[in-house]
Amino acid sequence: MNRELDLTQARWRKSSYSGGDNDCVEVAVFREQVAIRDSKRPEQSPLVVSRAGVQTFIVGIRAGHVG
Repeated sequence: MNRELDLTQARWRKSSYSGGDNDCVEVAVFREQVAIRDSKRPEQSPLVVSRAGVQTFIVGIRAGHVG
């Protein structure tokens, strides 16, 4: 998973619940990985994690283990 991810064609998305002030997290989903970035700083390198890692993180949040 240490391959360089080509982000030039990334489709960045943010929650429809975000306001218009660019204070949110954006994600770009790929086959095996998810790129995560700060919408205020799109020029910075995103955090890239496995899809399984993101799913585990979300399960932890829903279970109250993150907070």
